[in-house]
Amino acid sequence: MDILGPLPVTDTGNRYILCVADYFTKWTEAYAIPNQEAVTVARVFVEQFVLRFGVPLQLHTDQGRNFESNLFKELAQLLGIDKTRTTAFHPQSDGMVEVLTEP
Repeated sequence: MDILGPLPVTDTGNRYILCVADYFTKWTEAYAIPNQEAVTVARVFVEQFVLRFGVPLQLHTDQGRNFESNLFKELAQLLGIDKTRTTAFHPQSDGMVEVLTEP
């Protein structure tokens, strides 16, 4: 999971894109979001991804503040998700979505 942006603001007020990819099937989803706050990212992840595809066994993100927040850690714990993260300054380990979000 990674976030693309900031982009120009859309008519509906969105400025970022949340990218979520399944490393096994290579299925990728993209969700327009207005900000990259932890509450927004967690809500969209649960409402748009988890409710459609189920709870993933593992979630791999970079070390962005939104993904490392207490809210996101609690969400992962409540859903039983093994939360992993990239090594600092080495986004290559998040390669499948990082390619989508690099300019």
